[in-house]
This record gives sequence, C-alpha cells and structure tokens, in this order.
Amino acid sequence: MSQILSPLVETQPTGRDVVFLLDGSDGTRTGFPALRDFLERVVEKLSVDDNKDRVSVVQYSRDPAVQFYLNTYGTKAEILDIVRGLKHKGGRPLNTGAALQYVRDNVLSVSAGSRRLEGVPQVLILLSGGRSSDSVDAPASALKQLGVLIFAIGTKRSDSRELQKISHDANSALSVSDFTDLQRIQQQLQSYLEALVIDVTPESPTVLVYTAKNDIVFLLDGSDSTRKGFPAMRDFIEKVIMKLNVGENKDRVSVVQYSRDAEVHFYLNTYTKKEDIVDLVRGLRHRGGKPLNTGAALKYVSDTVFTNPAGSRRQQGVPQILILLNAGRSFDNVDTPASVLRQQGINVIGIGIRSSDSEELQKISYDPNYTLSVSDFTDLPSVQEKLSSLISTGLVRATPITPTVTVYTAKNDIVFLLDGSDSTRKGFPAMRDFIEKVIMKLNVGENKDRVSVVQYSRDAEVHFYLNTYTKKEDIVDLVRGLRHRGGKPLNTGAALKYVSDTVFTNPAGSRRQQGVPQILILLNAGRSFDNVDTPASVLRQQGINVIGIGIRSSDSEELQKISYDPNYTLSVSDFTDLPSVQEKLSSLISTGLVRATPITPTWRHNQQDEMLCSCWMDLMELELDSQLYETFWKE
Repeated sequence: MSQILSPLVETQPTGRDVVFLLDGSDGTRTGFPALRDFLERVVEKLSVDDNKDRVSVVQYSRDPAVQFYLNTYGTKAEILDIVRGLKHKGGRPLNTGAALQYVRDNVLSVSAGSRRLEGVPQVLILLSGGRSSDSVDAPASALKQLGVLIFAIGTKRSDSRELQKISHDANSALSVSDFTDLQRIQQQLQSYLEALVIDVTPESPTVLVYTAKNDIVFLLDGSDSTRKGFPAMRDFIEKVIMKLNVGENKDRVSVVQYSRDAEVHFYLNTYTKKEDIVDLVRGLRHRGGKPLNTGAALKYVSDTVFTNPAGSRRQQGVPQILILLNAGRSFDNVDTPASVLRQQGINVIGIGIRSSDSEELQKISYDPNYTLSVSDFTDLPSVQEKLSSLISTGLVRATPITPTVTVYTAKNDIVFLLDGSDSTRKGFPAMRDFIEKVIMKLNVGENKDRVSVVQYSRDAEVHFYLNTYTKKEDIVDLVRGLRHRGGKPLNTGAALKYVSDTVFTNPAGSRRQQGVPQILILLNAGRSFDNVDTPASVLRQQGINVIGIGIRSSDSEELQKISYDPNYTLSVSDFTDLPSVQEKLSSLISTGLVRATPITPTWRHNQQDEMLCSCWMDLMELELDSQLYETFWKE
C-alpha cells in the first residue's frame, strides 16, 4: 500500500508502532554498546507516555529473540530501563531474512500490540552489521505488502545492496562507518519518523493515511523496433495488472501506445473491472511506425490522460504513476515534458532494454531508482517484483492543483553558489528570478533561516554572507540587483573550497557548530576546469548538504559527485525551466537533510592552553577565517 499525504480530513492515527530489529551476532559484540545508546536516544524522542507511540525490540543472529512486544510496556521510563540493560545475544550465522519474517509473523500482529488495522503507521528500524546468510527478498517484500515502512541502517561491513532491498525506498537505507558513528544519522532518521504523523490543523487539513488506490498509466513503445518483443511486453503488463486492486475507488489503469504519435487504448475511467482491463490488454496489437517520439508521448499523457475528464484523481491526492516501457532513444527532446510530469507530481518509472538510452530514461524517471533495466523484453518478469514494490511503496503523492502554502519551522543556513561564467550570461536573469522565488518561501531571520549568495567563474565572490542581512526584504532587494559576473574558465572546485573556507564559518554567520543544517545550492551550466573531488569530499565531511542543479550543458556525473547524494542532483533543460524543480528543491530544504555535526573543542587546563585560548578568542574577535584559527588551535 502506498504512503501518501491525502487532503481528506480523517481521524488522526494515534502515533506509530516502532519495532527495532538489532543485529546481535558475534560480529557486533564490540559495537553493541554504541548500538544500545543510539536506540536509547531514538526512544527518548518518541511519544510513548501519552500512548501515541508503541515500541518493541527484537535481537537476532541465527534466530531472533523478542526483548519486549509493542504492548509490553506503556511508559517511556520502563522501555528505557530495559534498553539500557540489553545484553548482547551473540551467535552466528546472521539470518536477517528469518528475522524479518519473524517480525512480520510475531511482532507486527494484533495480539502483540500492533495497531496496523487501525491505520497506525508500522515502522521497522533494522540495525545490521553484516551480510545475511539467508535471502532477504521474500520477507522484505512481505513486510512491504503489509505497508510496513522499513529503515535499514548498516555499517561498512554491511551489504549496501541488501540494505536497499530491505528498505522501503533507497533513501531509507542509511549507512555509517561503524556503530559508534550512529549519532551522525540520528537527526535524519528522526526527520523521517516525525514525517509519518502530521497533525490535522485548520491551516493544513492533511493526515497521513495508507491507501491502496493509484492511477496507473502504461506507456508502451510501439515503434517498428519492438515488433518482436511486443507479446512479452503485453504479457508483462497483464501480470502487473493482475497484482493490482482494480476498482472505481481503488486502482485505476490506462494504456497508451506510441511511436511517431500516441494513441490511447483506454482511459483511467473507461473500465472499473480487472477482467475487462485484462481482456483488452490480451487483445492489444502492435502499432508500428517511426520515428520514436517519446517526448511527444510524455506530453500527450500529461495533457490528455492525467486529467479529470480522463479519470485522474490527481487533485484528490491519489498517487499518479506512469510506467514507460521503451526500447530506443527518442527522436525528439524529452527534457521539458519529463520536467512537467515531475512538476505535476507524476511518478514516472522507466523500464528499458539494452537498446534504450539509459541516460534518457533516467531523465524521464522521477528518480534514478525508478529506472529499471532488462536485457530484452522477454526478461521483464525479472523486474516485476521491483516494479510492484515501487508501486506499493515510496511513491510521492500527487500535487493538488489547489495552491498550498509551505511554512518552514526549522532553521537552515543556505548558501547559493551561482555559475557566473560567460556561458550563463543569457540565463542569468532566470537564475536570479529562481533564487528570489526560493528565498520568498523561506522563514528568514537571525534565529531562523540565514542566506548567503556567492557567484563564481575563474574565482569566487561573495555578494553577502549568512549574517549580513536578517530581513527577507533586504535579501530579495540584493538578489534582484545582482549583476552577471562573467569570466572564464569555470573553476567549480575552487568555488566549493571558497565557500567551505570562507562562508560556512562562524565569523560569516554559519551555525554549523550548533547543529543547524548547512545547505549549499549550486546552479551550474558546465563542466569544471579544475577538479571537484576533494572540495566536494571536504564539504560532505563537514556535514554540508550540497544540492546540485544543472542544465543540459552541465556534466551530470560531476554534479552527482558534488551533491550530497544522487537524489540531491536536479536537472533542467535550461535555466528558464528552473521553476519546474522549485517544489522538489523546497522539499529537499524542508525535509530529509542531515544536520551538521557540532564541533566541540577538547579543553585541557594548563597555562599554555590558557594562552592559546586567549589567542583563539582574539582571532574570533578579528573575524578572521575560521579555518585559520582552527588550524592555530590544533597547533
């Protein structure tokens, strides 16, 4: 079942049912105290005492053992006492698959205190220190089918692919070097948990609900090149539809075929019975034709199929899913139509074969994780389970047409780094307008959001620092008056180092040491003349979240290197198309960003250190570069 935000006002579910599944095998013996401390800190943040949240802990190695069930304890104090006293289980091998199955069958049940049937979110947090000896595929899939949201946290000894299989989506697979480093991702996990329950208020009448209904459109490449593979494509669609819960108020399905132009076989509201849809699919005939105009086909489904008259429930918040089956590169441009679909909240899942253009499919897909690949259409059954998982979990909700006001309550330090080289002269006004619109959404203030703008080409120049202005009007005035810098070559590496050394510092207004999220938004139009690897790595180590936004002339691989995470890389055809990613950028700013790690100096009491401390304070008063006095302190 899909997790969505629905605009329907319903009774608020009473919190969350949270199960911790701990790797207690021999390999985690030394790390277990840190794992236990992390568990304690997470529980501290839950609302157990007022009966909103319920907690269970399970430890496993060869087999699992329940420490306590969801309905064993009703107060936070009792749970914390048990957690603090947890002893390492030990044993081998590590059977994560069996443990997942055990949790499903024995812990997430009504008798054990689960409130799943009452609509309460079910959360499983797995902490693993190694690769499983048994298969995790079927148990993980079974949990997802129940609507359980799984967060898998692993160390460097864990299998990252296995963790991603287990998690309900790629962003929910978190990694640390060792269990002693768990504190680094606590805030990120906390943000995910807090997002699961949203209070119903007059200003924002939304609640988190689980629903089995989706609007699903299949867009089939019917060009000459797919003639042989079309029967396999048709069989695949039939199998996917057989797994759906079709009905007027449940799943709705439409099928479109295209080559030079597109043709609807039936709309979302044409049939309400699964049997009717399956009959039509079995009788589909290959269309044929050339060239392959995927861009035009995407625009067609956006304009014609994902609409009210055609049965789309996008305005009601029902997830909108487009499944593209494609066998070749498009003859026309796909950038703008794909961007429009993304802006409308339509989740595109791109499935291609070896003759497809993988980069093009990734552009079209809602997210790189939504791009699936097979050698040939006869191999489509191999991705059916993955596709079903994408449909049932992790899809974004449709964006209602009704205007909504986003209010940010959290504080961030946000730096815009603008490519001001010769190549961006024409696009600079659009870049400037985009920044203004983003800032207008922020909650600017000394103890709220802080903003800085830097422009660069050969070298970088600060227009204003994070602590220069505390009023939104002043910042907007400055942004409107920004002039294009010009120059070449484009030294993005040097610019990244500049913001790290000069802007994300105490004297410049950064609150990184206080744990305030540090966000760098890079707008870029070309490949860097210098190397970006080391500066990007330094920013990542400092806990600075880089969001890279590029156009078609940018180097996508370079942007992904720079960005904190591949999902933090946004792409548009041109700077005039920047409004299409504004909602996504706002979402990244307001959710899912890790917090900076406070840096606390270790104090040693002796005469020499007192003298150094005095020098340290003098340097701070002079507002010299923070790296200078950090280096001085270390000396």
